Amino acid sequence: MAKQSHQKAVKWLEKYLRYVDYLGTAQLYLKDNQLLQRELSQKDMKERVLGHWGTVPGQNFIYAHLNYLISKHKCSMYFVAGPGHGAPAVLANLFAEGTLGDFFKDKKRDKKGTCSLIKKFSWPGGFPSHTNPGTPGSICEGGELGYSLATAYGSVMDNPDLISACVIGDGEAETGPLAAAWHSNKYLDPKTCGAVLPILHANGYKITSPTIYASMSDKELKDLFSGFGYDVKIVNDTKSGMHNHEEMIETLEWAYQQIRKIQKEARTRKPQPLKPLWPMIVYRSLKGWGGIKEIDGKKIEGLFHSHGIPVKDPGTNPEHFKLVKDWLESYKIGELIDENGKPKPEVLTFVPGGNLRMGKNKHTYGGSVRKALHLPNPKDYEVDCNVKGCQAMASNTTIASKYFRDILKLNKKEKNFRFFCPDETESNKFNSLFEVTKRAFMWPIKPYDENLAPDGRVMEVLSEHTLMGWLQGYLLTGRHGFFATYEAFAMIIASMVDQYAKFVKQAMKFKWHKPYSSLNFLLTSVGWRQEHNGYSHQNPSFVSNVLEKHGKFCSVYFPADSNSLNVILEDCLKRTNSINLIVAGKQLMPQWLSVAQASEELKAGIGIWDWIDKTASKNPDVVFAASGDVMVQESMAAISILKKDIPKLKIRFVNVSELTALGLGDEKNPLLKQKKFDKYFTTTKPVIYNFHGYIGAIRNLIFPYKGNHRFSIHGYLEEGTTTTPFDMMVRNRTSRYDLMIDALGQFCAQNKKLAKEGHALIAIYKAVLEKHHKYIRKYGKDIPEVEQWHWGK
Repeated sequence: MAKQSHQKAVKWLEKYLRYVDYLGTAQLYLKDNQLLQRELSQKDMKERVLGHWGTVPGQNFIYAHLNYLISKHKCSMYFVAGPGHGAPAVLANLFAEGTLGDFFKDKKRDKKGTCSLIKKFSWPGGFPSHTNPGTPGSICEGGELGYSLATAYGSVMDNPDLISACVIGDGEAETGPLAAAWHSNKYLDPKTCGAVLPILHANGYKITSPTIYASMSDKELKDLFSGFGYDVKIVNDTKSGMHNHEEMIETLEWAYQQIRKIQKEARTRKPQPLKPLWPMIVYRSLKGWGGIKEIDGKKIEGLFHSHGIPVKDPGTNPEHFKLVKDWLESYKIGELIDENGKPKPEVLTFVPGGNLRMGKNKHTYGGSVRKALHLPNPKDYEVDCNVKGCQAMASNTTIASKYFRDILKLNKKEKNFRFFCPDETESNKFNSLFEVTKRAFMWPIKPYDENLAPDGRVMEVLSEHTLMGWLQGYLLTGRHGFFATYEAFAMIIASMVDQYAKFVKQAMKFKWHKPYSSLNFLLTSVGWRQEHNGYSHQNPSFVSNVLEKHGKFCSVYFPADSNSLNVILEDCLKRTNSINLIVAGKQLMPQWLSVAQASEELKAGIGIWDWIDKTASKNPDVVFAASGDVMVQESMAAISILKKDIPKLKIRFVNVSELTALGLGDEKNPLLKQKKFDKYFTTTKPVIYNFHGYIGAIRNLIFPYKGNHRFSIHGYLEEGTTTTPFDMMVRNRTSRYDLMIDALGQFCAQNKKLAKEGHALIAIYKAVLEKHHKYIRKYGKDIPEVEQWHWGK
């Protein structure tokens, strides 16, 4: 028996749950007679019964109790459905609170709206079986599991009043990304940030087997999560056969008060307390509770058989239809609605209204609250190139670090930018950031630790999945960020980026999703200069992965130098609804373009460097092209040597700084029209293209163009080891000598007069490569011809 103080709430909860559980069940099965206003028949069943039931009643229970908590405290809270395949539950609650009707005219809380909701679930033109951007209030897709908790934490950063109630499925909790995300609590500053309330939904089973967490005892669960830094309470709904409303009400109230206590202490006490013990709830329930108990002698409720569709053939099997009919009728929907199909007032007693509804929380519509960044002027960081390709050498990321530093300074008041990097900020030469901020860390800091503080805006954790989840949550709630990482390890989050791209593409179809800030990546510590770390650190696959995605909003940049990089950074941070990938090295590199030249080249993403030799560029014998700072350096070295060794050879150099300018992804037509393609690459001359990544990426991009057979593409051939920097080029045939041998071979085939001279040079260049092989093994460093080369020398 419930305590006197909660009797009204318990009475409401029982009615409300009957209503949303019915909606969740009916969405799976009914195409007609959705309110059971006549005798149910097999003809009312959907021919294709799709969706999932097992998680629905548990999510409904949690959502209902959160509604009650919100109604008491009028707090800003939203719901993250980690088990996203439980969309029938989320949709049922959004419908009950009236949010669906605010966004979809045919989903008002009446007979017509109810029938539309139920029929159009997992129905062409209707709602998918997973939460998605068409689900109001959703910032987590929930299809590919593991990202809910990190996304929730990212969403509350710099949102001091927001609480994210994150439901984590016990199956989802077994994934690697989710396992790492528990430690997000060590990076959340309660002084400036909101809170995440993790609710582990332990209903026992995955698709066909028990889950790890539900199999653990209460003590084991408490020991585990206490060790992770959480204050854990367990609500067990599996013992009595009745909902344990009383305990859940009190547990949520406890959690809410703990959150406010932690925040108050952080915001008033000095020094700020460290290592806060955030609340967490484990909710044990029966999988598929309230549904069919057994079918054909097989147990359903409380077992994995209730995970998806418990009864798959009610439209053709009379006995199975009777089970579904009894199940639907058990909720007594007629007692809960009026003659117009609208839920009666007593069903909605504690359902929040207005913007207190979880589906209407403003932060889940990040584009609507987004504010543009104040951005520095790239001109302020210009590396002077008085002579093209001058002796100026600079680390591109070191200069970019100053640009990021000043973004933080310019947006100090707004607090809407964070820098994400997996334990590599200093390794990647972004040291300037620590002139104005620290690494975020909320646990005790030792005297000899460096650059750590609770309010740090550099987010470092050695889990790319967690960082990506944080960044997604941060962006989708209206803020800005940049993710910098070693190039080789970006592939760890490739699938997350794919899912995010799908989210953005779908979001753009709904007018109520205003544009989000761009998702930006800077890949550095590139494979070509990972000769010291070895083969495992040499992997440009992420570039190819992004190129295969959604061409209308994905861009891949290869700045040739620091001025180009800063111009690109500014452009990316101004863009919305886009995914931008920048690849730039951190080592000292030649500087080629002024900021003005880089800005001009960015307009097209491609440019002819006619300052090398204007006459030769107009009518070249051969075209050199490159994408990537290291590839540009090798191409320019090849050009400078050829200009001395065979002056009659006319060469044009084309820098492709935005690879996607050539065409990309799901667009039917390339971005660069044939006429302009010919303008850059001519119609008849051989093209020696030196590419940072895999050769196939360029082949795919130039495939639609006439004359693509003229391209000889050099790139990463999956050849690597611990060696010298130049040997990485030689092993993959991207070195200046390989480029010159290729160019001369093609030129000599067309120009018999210079064939003898050309073949003699080829022999000389091959001899240099042979010298290289012997030299590095003897001295452990590159040959002087390479180490001492400078443009124009």
